[in-house]
Amino acid sequence: MTRFVDFTKMHGAGNDYIYVNTLACPIADPEALAIKWSRYHTGIGSDGLVLIGDSKVADFSMRIFNADGSEAKMCGNASRCIGKYVYEHGLTKSKSIKLETLSGIKVLNLNVKDGKVDTVTVDMGLPVLANKDQMATADGSMKDGEVTVGGQTYRGTFVSMGNPHFVIFVDDIKAIDIPTVGPMLEHHSIFPERVNVEFVEVQKDGVLRMRVWERGSGITMACGTGACATLVAAVLNEKAARESVVRMDGGDLTILWNEADGKIYMTGEAVIVFEGKIEE
Repeated sequence: MTRFVDFTKMHGAGNDYIYVNTLACPIADPEALAIKWSRYHTGIGSDGLVLIGDSKVADFSMRIFNADGSEAKMCGNASRCIGKYVYEHGLTKSKSIKLETLSGIKVLNLNVKDGKVDTVTVDMGLPVLANKDQMATADGSMKDGEVTVGGQTYRGTFVSMGNPHFVIFVDDIKAIDIPTVGPMLEHHSIFPERVNVEFVEVQKDGVLRMRVWERGSGITMACGTGACATLVAAVLNEKAARESVVRMDGGDLTILWNEADGKIYMTGEAVIVFEGKIEE
């Protein structure tokens, strides 16, 4: 018997995912459905599939699957969209929501105007600068270090926001051949779990112009954890203040690395694109 699943397509700064409330529509094989539904010509079209569920330790839980079916630990843009989803779908009346993810519990603070969620600030937790599972150097870290692919050497900084990132500062972001360089860096042996790659140009007004090659998804319009990693790397390399705008293809995020508690706070919009039903 054919079963249809209710879904909502949402985006945060252009980072678009398919959202399913598994409290109402359980999903048995999210890996396969993420691949099937994410295709732009034969499916819904997205960067992946996000499942909203219950939690024993938080208000809700999030599982996120990339367009290639691989599961990610965290996505800042997706978490903001979940905040909007659960509030506007009447699943909660709270404007402060605890969300369980594979990289820990994240707190979402909702800015509500006229009954609608305008922006969401996410407590993204502490950045991790050394992780031997994700970075194959002697101490699991790299600051302004060198990685060579395709005969070209790139200088970058490793930052983990639960998922691994390699942030590379460039003089001209338009000169980077991301479709070629991105996958080579993603699969470099120095990154045992593969890596998300951010190319960043520091603009004259202090804005961090970033483009991203996401692990498992390729070029995307935005990446929330990537924006956080970009700000951390910029501060470490003395290229930005502790609060800056990160500008991506899909829009801007304001990122704060709070000196008082060491945590990263990300603020940005969450947008519902459309809702519908799709065959499982």
